[in-house]
Amino acid sequence: MPWLSDKPIYETFGTRALFQATYGGADFGECQQAIARVGDGDYDAWHREWTALADGLVASAERSAAAGHRVSAREAYVRATTYYRVGYYPLYGAPVNERLRAASERERAAFAAAAPLFDFPVEPVEIPFESGSLPGILVAVDDGGERRPTLVHVNGYDSNVYEMFVSHAFAAIARGYNVLLFDGPGQGRNLIRDGIPIRPDWGQVVGPVIDFALTRGEVDPERIVLAGWSFGGLLAPIAAGHEQRIAALWADPGQWDMRDAMLARLPLTDEQKQSFPDVDPALLQPMEDGLRGPDADPDLHWRLIQRGLWVHGKQTLFEYFADAARFEVSPVAGRIACPTLITAAEGDPGGAGAPKLYEAVGAERKELISFTTAEGAGGHCEATARRLFHQRCYDWLDEALPAA
Repeated sequence: MPWLSDKPIYETFGTRALFQATYGGADFGECQQAIARVGDGDYDAWHREWTALADGLVASAERSAAAGHRVSAREAYVRATTYYRVGYYPLYGAPVNERLRAASERERAAFAAAAPLFDFPVEPVEIPFESGSLPGILVAVDDGGERRPTLVHVNGYDSNVYEMFVSHAFAAIARGYNVLLFDGPGQGRNLIRDGIPIRPDWGQVVGPVIDFALTRGEVDPERIVLAGWSFGGLLAPIAAGHEQRIAALWADPGQWDMRDAMLARLPLTDEQKQSFPDVDPALLQPMEDGLRGPDADPDLHWRLIQRGLWVHGKQTLFEYFADAARFEVSPVAGRIACPTLITAAEGDPGGAGAPKLYEAVGAERKELISFTTAEGAGGHCEATARRLFHQRCYDWLDEALPAA
């Protein structure tokens, strides 16, 4: 039974907003009415209605701020960031739609306006990286100068730091943890503004982020936790296999080599799968033609053609799958020595490789926590039960980390 829409692709987009309501990133009625106004409209209508909702909230936040109502202003700004982002999902793809760029900038501006209004320090930061920088948000428990345990959070496949803020920051701060959120290559601003595709050598990405964290007086260098959600549940373990400065690893959901899950869905023989990508690219052309055709499933078209090719910076489905096959944790899983928490939720295909990762991790202290549909926590990243998720995972982390 759908939450918001009988159209699967709109349900996918809309619930990304709705599930942010747990920590104040959305309101049910606002999401419901935005989708009602879209009705049977096309992607242009979707973008128009969600953007109008966000614009209205920014205007109301400005009025509240001008009158000195800090809480009202920041809450409206934060919900606006969610709605700008959800409004531009259907516009994904290369070349980048200018409306997507504009909405992304308004999302950034709304969060920047909210940042000084919180009761704890929230600082947008630029993390030095190669010849440029990665956008991040450092959220601290307080400004008293005490060094605290800190989660360095790795993002997913189509999220950004603003979605991560709502999903992770409040739970961490309430338990005495700082959070450093960042977008890596292929994520957020790096993809939308700068056109930087995702890459598999995530150890080279996370290293400079840890370097940056260690320059901050709020961060306890002995209690840095590397956490990953969604696709970050693969990227973070890849990085952990190279990074010795972390005290714990958290992967939600835990994942195995992307090649394994990907090949299971390709229309190839067992022999061709064994040889992939050393096969004739034409073998995947019928699949691509179908996904680009008028009868294509909208959800698959968006995930593979609009999102997948764009994120990886590729032109064809074969090139995309060949690049995706390079994302492997198997070569380094045995080197992960820090305490490791791996999660898997019932009904989440992304977590199918969690048991395999759990077995391969070399850490003496490791745990696989499963979440079920019956307890309301089924589905990707336990989106419908984030408080239950945080209860179990932070309870584990409190016990796994060394004392101050």
